[in-house]
Amino acid sequence: MSGSARLKWAVCASAIALTATACGGGGGGGGGANGIVRASWGDPQHPLEPANTNEVQGGKVLDMVFRGLKKYDPKTGAAQNWIADSISTSDQQNFTVKLKPGWKFSNGEPVTAHSFVDAWNYGALVTNKQLNSSFFSYIDGYGQVHPGSGNPTAQAMSGLVVKDDQTFTVKLSQKFSTWPDTLGYSAFYPLPRTFFTDHAGWLQKPVGDGPYAIDSYTKGSIMRLRKWDGYTGDDKAKNGGVDLRVYTDSNTAYTDLQAGNIDLVDDIPATQLRNVKRDLGPRYINQPAGIIQTIAFPMYDPRWNGTSMQKVRQGISMAIDRASITSKIFLNTRTPATDWTSPVLGDKGGYKAGLCGGVCTYSPSQAKKLIQEGGGLPGGQMKIGYNADTGSHKEWVDAVCNSINNSLGNDRACVGAPVGTFADFRNQITSKSETNPFRAGWQMDYPLIQDFLQPLYYTGGSSNDSHWSNADFDKLVDQANAESDSAKAVGDFQDAEKILAQQVPAIPLWYQNGNAGYSSNISNVALNQFSVPVYNDITVG
Repeated sequence: MSGSARLKWAVCASAIALTATACGGGGGGGGGANGIVRASWGDPQHPLEPANTNEVQGGKVLDMVFRGLKKYDPKTGAAQNWIADSISTSDQQNFTVKLKPGWKFSNGEPVTAHSFVDAWNYGALVTNKQLNSSFFSYIDGYGQVHPGSGNPTAQAMSGLVVKDDQTFTVKLSQKFSTWPDTLGYSAFYPLPRTFFTDHAGWLQKPVGDGPYAIDSYTKGSIMRLRKWDGYTGDDKAKNGGVDLRVYTDSNTAYTDLQAGNIDLVDDIPATQLRNVKRDLGPRYINQPAGIIQTIAFPMYDPRWNGTSMQKVRQGISMAIDRASITSKIFLNTRTPATDWTSPVLGDKGGYKAGLCGGVCTYSPSQAKKLIQEGGGLPGGQMKIGYNADTGSHKEWVDAVCNSINNSLGNDRACVGAPVGTFADFRNQITSKSETNPFRAGWQMDYPLIQDFLQPLYYTGGSSNDSHWSNADFDKLVDQANAESDSAKAVGDFQDAEKILAQQVPAIPLWYQNGNAGYSSNISNVALNQFSVPVYNDITVG
């Protein structure tokens, strides 16, 4: 690691989205329990409402500021009761939730049954336009607060009933045996009364019940989180806080790490993978994570929909040399995908290699044949949309396009279509103004096969950015959710994956490892199974 003044000056001159104070050495607040961790980050797409955040950057903050009924073990991913003292059921459809006493929000307000019920009703109500509203769709009465069209006929779901401050009941519209294990996801976090009484003020400085409280946030620059001393959970922060510094270029963040200007980067750029072990030694982390990278098609655009285009989508998938790209671009920190989930789930969790079949097998001749039979690429060319600010996406998109071009014998058949920032890229997708196939990486919300399929491909799913819809797929998902036998449920989900292999609304590319690098200023650094740093365990100095 180089920390020379000359290099440090060069880094500060080239950093794109940092305030002047971001370029300084030292520990950012001293060492020990009061030391501040300086980490790279990207602006979230939306204000940090739990039911309106479904992307990684915003999710990182919510998971630091909030705690929910369940929490996922950072090493195993297993769902553990956290604020929930118990979640019981005798029929997999009616649940009683009892809370542990003593939990509070950082403004001193107690966490009660109303904190959850009111938050969930807010998230579900169609007029609130929350991206994660479909996560509440299994609760009885969802159809009345979130109708497919028209105005809601109710303001709250009938399936949620507060019994007392520490108890509420949930009635689902159908059996869902693994529903309790979904409750560690951020959409299900509780909200204080101030969220409702002063919504605009709360959005300026969100208040949660987790180990950190938000101190300040300047968009495009930095978010400062500080340890909340009143937190009573077992996972108290072992540092004084975290400064999340916004970067629009992961290479700049990596250079700042080498210069000692930040402490933690959880997105090692592809261009540095050859050097990272030499640069950081044991301070480089590379481990499997619940992440898959895909290319999704805008099925709302008639150019990419229709029966004949199914062959085109299959052919594009077969034109991609996944093994070569993961080896040469990512130095085997990615694994070619053969289904739409992740190996971290294991056999019992629902992963089954090969469900994609020949569609994920590199075959240039068959790829060209299928694309021609389907009528060719719309307009004779495809573009792949991606955000240019994080994730080293240009390198792999260019490699994917090169593979497609070689398969078709046309060096302009595929080109990349970069969008400046992650937030702008996501806004194009959610507004349906993105008419190109686009990168659609997925980081699991909770370690269930259901989470890799339902949010992304179920009709109206919270992250169904393709807006693909298939009745047979939906039926299998519903059937799987209703199974009390987990093995049968997994089988139904895998049958649903076989429909994805036929229709290909999204192309599986590779399973992604979580990787990170950190400075000698911090220790006890680890990534959870979602590839997110376990910030509260990090020590400074």
